[in-house]
Amino acid sequence: MKKAVTYTNFDFPNQKSAYKGKVRDTYNIDDKYLIMVVTDRISAFDKILPAGIPYKGQVLNQIASEFLDATTDILPNWKIAVIDPMVSFGRLCEPFQVEMVIRGYLSGHAWREYKQGKREICGVAMPDGMKENDKFPQPIITPTTKAAVGHDEDISKEKILELNLVSNDDYEKLEEYTLALFQRGTEMAEKQGLILVDTKYEFGKADGEIFLIDEIHTPDSSRYFYKEGYLERQNQGLPQRQLSKEFLREWLMENGFSGQNGQQIPNMDDDIVNQVSERYIELYEKLTGHNFEKTYSEDILMRIENNINSFLKAYNR
Repeated sequence: MKKAVTYTNFDFPNQKSAYKGKVRDTYNIDDKYLIMVVTDRISAFDKILPAGIPYKGQVLNQIASEFLDATTDILPNWKIAVIDPMVSFGRLCEPFQVEMVIRGYLSGHAWREYKQGKREICGVAMPDGMKENDKFPQPIITPTTKAAVGHDEDISKEKILELNLVSNDDYEKLEEYTLALFQRGTEMAEKQGLILVDTKYEFGKADGEIFLIDEIHTPDSSRYFYKEGYLERQNQGLPQRQLSKEFLREWLMENGFSGQNGQQIPNMDDDIVNQVSERYIELYEKLTGHNFEKTYSEDILMRIENNINSFLKAYNR
């Protein structure tokens, strides 16, 4: 079993603070820049699972970097440079306290709500007569709150504005950017024989300007179906072939865990860990069209720390 990075605790020059998220460890440099270490931690149902997934951090960081570069004509983003296979460096932004979720198909959380009889999500109506994985007439935006701990919660546009989480002018821009980014992601996925089912975007502000932040179109933030056979499977009522974390959620549910209080997270043996790792690598190669080059080091943390310190020393000259 290859090594996985599940924890970092660095102390860099001019470091002001550090924050550990579900997957990413971020370091504030001089209140101007952000170092984002994409670890091999994996979460599901808003719980960090006990096993790290080798190469997952590298996959996420490199996919996000490619898609950030491919969308700079839509809006600027936080990234300045990739300084290690698992690390990006960029502009520190003040994040909006909502995440912009957009859905092109009735899947995942939306389907779980729908099959309980709900025909509205985040204040957005869903048509009657749909079945799981059907395409919506047009993509719907279903925002969530951005919880520091625990579950993000569905929230409507009206509630966001009522609570003044985002100004009206900024929210209109966030919707516009979300639709444009989803369209770009859809087009890029289609070229690779994939369907971008749903995804989420996070935005922030710096110097009065809106930036795309965090990750984009990765398997942690997005769901993909294979385009080939999609219609046939829908017509026959068969599950879709997908590249996302949904198979892991399904495995967890089959083993008695869905994030509810009192439930025990099942043991993740080497077999399931390797399956998850290979799924992430498969999505990288399928989505980008590039062969994945595994970056292996005897001491990954030392490699990361050395690469970051070398970059900071050169960047601050």
